This record gives sequence, C-alpha cells and structure tokens, in this order.
Amino acid sequence: MATLVILGAGDIGGAAAREIAALDVVSRIVIVDDLANAAAGKALDVAQSGPVDGYHTALTGTSDVAAVVGAAAIVIADRASGPSAKATADKQEWEGDEGLALLRRVAGLNQSAPIVCAGAKQASVVERAVNESGLSRLRVFGSAPEALRSAVVAITSAEAGAAPSDVSVSVLGRPSQQVIVPWDEASIAGRTATAVLSAAQLARLDARIARLWPPGPYALATAAARLVRTAFTRSPRVHAALVAVSRDEGTAGRSAMMPVTLDAKGIAAIVPPSLSTRDRVRFETAMRA
Repeated sequence: MATLVILGAGDIGGAAAREIAALDVVSRIVIVDDLANAAAGKALDVAQSGPVDGYHTALTGTSDVAAVVGAAAIVIADRASGPSAKATADKQEWEGDEGLALLRRVAGLNQSAPIVCAGAKQASVVERAVNESGLSRLRVFGSAPEALRSAVVAITSAEAGAAPSDVSVSVLGRPSQQVIVPWDEASIAGRTATAVLSAAQLARLDARIARLWPPGPYALATAAARLVRTAFTRSPRVHAALVAVSRDEGTAGRSAMMPVTLDAKGIAAIVPPSLSTRDRVRFETAMRA
C-alpha cells in the first residue's frame, strides 16, 4: 500500500493521523512539522495504539517537507504549538500566505498526489492554489464541509428522534452564513425530510446551521479521514468538499461546498445537486457572491 503525509502535528494533524491509521488504507503515515519532536511524539503515540486497536499502519515523524516526495496523498492540517506559543489551536492551521507557500512547495515536490486541506480556515489556500498557482481544482480541495455535514446530521437526527445513521443530508454554498441544506432531497429513515419534519422544525434547524461553523479539530480530522478512505478504496460514496468554483458555476476565484465523488487522484466528479426552485435561487446567489 501507499504512503500518506500529514503536514502539521497539531490537534487536527494528530487526530487525522490516528483516524487514518486505524482505517488501514495506507501502509505508512508521515507527520511533518517544524517541531520534529512533536511530530515524532504524535507518530509514536498513534503507532503504539496499533496493537491495541488492531491496525498495522506504520507512523513516523519528521521536520522535512521533502517527505511528500512519492506520497500517494497529502493532508494539510495544523502546526504543533511550541512551549512559548501564545496562539490558540485554531490559529495554528496552515492558512493565508504561509499556507499557500507551503502548498506551492509541496506541489513542486509531488506533482500528482491529491492535497486535502483539512482545516476550517483554509478556503483561501484552496482558492489561491487553483487561481494563482494553476493547480487543478480536482487535486486541491478542502474536507471541512464533510465535518459540517456530519454536524447537520447530528442535529437533524436529534430533531427527528432518529438515529444519525438513518439521516442523509447535503450541504452546499459557503460557510458560515451562506450554507444551504436542500431538505427536499434529504432523507430520514427512508422518507423525505420534509415528510418527517414540520416547517417549524426545518426553520429551527436552518437557524442553527451557521452556529455549527467552524467544526472542532476532531470533527475536522475525522472528515479528512473519511475523504481519504473513500479516495483509496474508490468507493462511490458522495462527500461534501470545498472546491474552487469555475466561471460557469459562480464567481471564479472563490470556493464553495459541493458534493463530490473521489478516487486516488482526488476529485473524480463534482455532482450537480438536485434542488427545488427556492434552493436553486439560494445556491446560485451564494455561488455568485
């Protein structure tokens, strides 16, 4: 099997290493962080739980970004905090100019592996990687929308009194104020969500959705792991991903949450959503903003 590299040994990076290792879909995970001891420590911690949980993924830690050479997939996460760091965990994400510089360097060292941006604050990295650096939007994308979708599933199941596994929903648009959940195509235990939930319940859910952003580090890590598993197993499952918008879809240079299918090269297809007239107008407004 293949090697996967996680850039960043922070809360998201460490949790993602654990989640992906437990899936046994790659033979080796390398955690890369400027704080090499932190990366090595996270790798050792996850590796030691392997015999307990029954997975066989090997893990190592390093400060050398060249570890991405030959990797089958790359996850951009968050940096470990040093002993004198004053920034909070959410400010450790690779974002802005630093995030883009890292992504450019990584893309130069590895010209084929898909790059999954796992953080909630990496929309600009995805946008600029595609629009300024010329990388394919099928190769560079974000996984945080899948964490948001899971949160929507959780509150919907509670509202409906159903098991989360019985709920299927999509999230579209832009977080956090332009999120569209197409309830007409959502389902709860095999029935349409609009048949199970009243208009008042759906309005209550819509009002709560913006407050679900940003997801926490463990939700973000699990979302990244889900997308990695689907890519490596070539499952037909549809996920929510943050994708750079084309001129035909909306305002070029921006990104949006879209349903996608995945393969080992990245996004296999962007799935056109089936929307009601009302949701279509909301979606197009969000995409053109």
